[in-house]
Amino acid sequence: MTHGMTHDGTSTDVSTAGKRRILISGASVSGPALAYWLHRSGCAVTVVEKAGAPRDGGYPVDIRGAAVEVVRRMGILPQLRDAHIDSLRCTFLDAEGGEVASVPPSAVAGGVGGQDLEVRRGDLTAILHARVRDDVEFLFGDSIETLDRCGQEVDVTFRSGRRRTFDLVIGADGMHSHTRRLLFGPEERFHRYLGHCFALFTMENTLGLAREAVLWNTPGRAAALYAVGDHHELHALLAFHRPEPPSEALRDPGAQRDLVAGVFAGAGWQVPGMVDALRDADDLFFDTVGQIRMPHWSSGRVALVGDAAYAPSFLTGQGSSLALAGAYVLACALAADRDHTAAFAAYERGMRGFVAVNQALVDNGAATLFPATAQALERRNTMLRDLTTLPSAPVRPAYSALALPGFAPVP
Repeated sequence: MTHGMTHDGTSTDVSTAGKRRILISGASVSGPALAYWLHRSGCAVTVVEKAGAPRDGGYPVDIRGAAVEVVRRMGILPQLRDAHIDSLRCTFLDAEGGEVASVPPSAVAGGVGGQDLEVRRGDLTAILHARVRDDVEFLFGDSIETLDRCGQEVDVTFRSGRRRTFDLVIGADGMHSHTRRLLFGPEERFHRYLGHCFALFTMENTLGLAREAVLWNTPGRAAALYAVGDHHELHALLAFHRPEPPSEALRDPGAQRDLVAGVFAGAGWQVPGMVDALRDADDLFFDTVGQIRMPHWSSGRVALVGDAAYAPSFLTGQGSSLALAGAYVLACALAADRDHTAAFAAYERGMRGFVAVNQALVDNGAATLFPATAQALERRNTMLRDLTTLPSAPVRPAYSALALPGFAPVP
């Protein structure tokens, strides 16, 4: 017997007799989505998450194209539509804070108005968790320490000291995946640095912004404030171009704050106040802008999904969509074939092309959000001014460049 955690934190018995036992590391987006589909196919699923509870907050995320169909099939589309932010506009500013252009968000993203979704990351995580919490086992406040792949099983030792055995293990633990590190080696082998760093945090909404984003740019520097509703809180972003990643700052919050403050010294608009808020923020998230590119997403009885396998970078706006679609395709492959080697191969065949075209969007994203030179910034501004005279931006075919298989578990 294993135990699934109900909404009130108590446990409920879930029989594992004769079922394929699968451990998923990570309870953000791809993890619980995969857990839902694997449970549907009759697997006994355990999800381990190092955080003590489903993660709240976080920058808003997009669900587009093929991923919208995935959440429809999961039965959570109505809840996500209720949580949809429905931003009114995105305003771009010059160095002095003057308006360059104000356009609908879809004009920049190339999405489909009325179909694509944007939700708070915490809302998406909560909805996914609620969909599976009574059907699968969640181990919050723990994580994988070691994996011993011996014979027909995987022996797992957790940080807590507990030991368990599973038939398969799936790493859904994000761009800086520990599962990937255990299986394939250091992140540096697979990380493609895209020349930018960023700091995310929240701050008080003293500007009266509502359902809108404002983005200030000078060459190589960007500052954005995003109000996802009529709330008193703003999501703040400070991003900058840097030819080489600042390795010395990646694990030192104090160094991160000093680095960002130095880069934005003397900046105009609301940037000085943003830097002050950054100093006091208790939710600072600092990282490099990058992608994960791997020749293979599995080895033996362990596989990767979502950002752990193919993070596209937030410049594409497709991280959550790839995570949802990848979880579905992987679950379909495992449901259709009891041979995990064949199933993992089918998963890669099904997702490789979709991942490639979406990772390629990064160049457009960088050009729009973070122009690194004066010439690139002027080209971007000209494009934005042209958008204000056009009815809408073309839909990006990459978002729907995936023929979703039917979910048909083998008996």
